[in-house]
Amino acid sequence: MASLRCDFFSEELALSTSMTVILPQATRGQIGMAGRGSAAGAPVLYLLHGLSDDDTTWSRRTSIERYAAEKGLAVVMPRVERSFYADEVHGGRYWTFLSRELPAVVADLFRVSTAREDTFVAGLSMGGYGAFRWALREPWRFAAAASLSGVLDLAALADDDDELLRRVFGDAPVRSSDADLLALIERADPAELPALYLACGGDDELLAHNETFLAAAERAGVRVDATLDAGAHEWGYWDRHIERVLDWLPLGGRR
Repeated sequence: MASLRCDFFSEELALSTSMTVILPQATRGQIGMAGRGSAAGAPVLYLLHGLSDDDTTWSRRTSIERYAAEKGLAVVMPRVERSFYADEVHGGRYWTFLSRELPAVVADLFRVSTAREDTFVAGLSMGGYGAFRWALREPWRFAAAASLSGVLDLAALADDDDELLRRVFGDAPVRSSDADLLALIERADPAELPALYLACGGDDELLAHNETFLAAAERAGVRVDATLDAGAHEWGYWDRHIERVLDWLPLGGRR
């Protein structure tokens, strides 16, 4: 694998920002790790960070590079600050950056596939929210989306920490808006959605969010592959489960 920190200018944010990128490389002599390349554009996973993190955190705290190497998978990890992957009322246009500008920049700079069957999104905590929001709002873009310990009931979080979300979303209520995953899945056409995967630990403070989302998905007739197992809101859990996510992804159109 090749791993790089890419600094670039964002027109949408009107500032320079960064993304960490893992690119597949075919290797034979690398000790302890296999590597697969891609003759055509590599499949790509957009991997989203949590509230207190940045674009480097997945690489520093998990073995994502090792897990992706044997699958020939490119991984793009953007930096979005504490934005909840939204166009902030008091801040940057991070939703537009993520959903419009970033894929275009990635396609321009790197040899990755832009086909739906080769494109995936996942994230943890705030990034789990971002991954599902992106997949539910633009289902045509992704073959699969995964959330680990996700903030999946944003209106409930607003009740607990209104100051944080007021900076991002303003005074408008989150419930029933296009920022509300429960509303988005209720309005979704199950036949058009990508495959969805959810994992959350039994000792995680966001377990109730995940249970609420699963109940909403069931009411809407949307299948979600869910794992609610032992674990807390910590990197050991996410390291184990991001490997499972990569095994679950429909790489090569399988599933």
